[in-house]
Amino acid sequence: MDTPRWKQRPEGSNWGDFGPDDQIGRMNLLTPQTRLRAFREVQEGRAFCLSLPLDYPGGNTLFQHRREPQFSYDKRGDGHNYNYRLSQVCPCFNDVVSDDAVLMFLQYSTQWDGLGHVGQMFDANGDGLPEKVYYNGYRGGLEVIGPDDAKSGLGAKAIGIERMATAGVQGRGVMVDLERRYGRERALVGYDELMAALEGVTVLPGDFLCLYTGFADLVLEMNKQPDGDVLARSCAVLDGRDERLLQWITDSGIVAICADNFAVEAYPATPGKGEHYPGLPLHAHCLFKLGLHLGELWYFAELAEWLREHGRSTFLLTAPPLRLPGAVGSPVTPVATV
Repeated sequence: MDTPRWKQRPEGSNWGDFGPDDQIGRMNLLTPQTRLRAFREVQEGRAFCLSLPLDYPGGNTLFQHRREPQFSYDKRGDGHNYNYRLSQVCPCFNDVVSDDAVLMFLQYSTQWDGLGHVGQMFDANGDGLPEKVYYNGYRGGLEVIGPDDAKSGLGAKAIGIERMATAGVQGRGVMVDLERRYGRERALVGYDELMAALEGVTVLPGDFLCLYTGFADLVLEMNKQPDGDVLARSCAVLDGRDERLLQWITDSGIVAICADNFAVEAYPATPGKGEHYPGLPLHAHCLFKLGLHLGELWYFAELAEWLREHGRSTFLLTAPPLRLPGAVGSPVTPVATV
């Protein structure tokens, strides 16, 4: 399928399958029917918060180019608009008000990766010249504009995270309890290992695949002083080089993968084939080829324990990102209801 943006699409991609101008990818598979199926998972009405405190992991050991939130307070009169007595506006008022602001890297803690987060150098025009391209052929410098491209009009003019927000991110979560199988030992999980972990569990189109590895628990225990060496050799990660795993992701119809680790897949990955290959192969397959969102650094410990005790693996998941136009990622406070 030719479009004004591309003449050829990547092998194994779904570009154009949801329309030439699609900007939400596999979130299109969230339908009224899949949501109703998810609602039937609620039996007790108990809710679990699936977010870390948003000032975790702490520092920038895990993310060299991301830093923890910084609060600030606007001036008001001789002081600040925090614990501010409104009697200074009118003597008859007895209210006290507080406002605050925060400078936050949108993918520092529990987060969604948007479709503008990872693209590839790809020859979408078929002219032999690779360009910076994202899901469904949207171009770096044209629709995804950074400060090195222009001085104004910055951000994702297409495939921004606000598109995901308006898609209604609510459906059935399926827990894959890798922590139960591997503990906190480093384990590279490919197709065979994932299928073993999913034994007895049915994954349906429109589901959210949720990976509990124990990584976020370890981050919490480090109390905002993460040990990068320890974390790098701890807990299970997906093997993004496993072609059978990638094909299963394609065939499964899942709408997202949500993990409690910081990249979902092993990073750095093992070397790929050929002269050029993705350094983040699972990101390339999911975000770039399929429009399948990735969630990182989610907190699953309490939910996983409850599911173990009750012999369950599925639940209602509600996890919209911020409706922030132009962003390529977003913090999220997901909620699981059982």
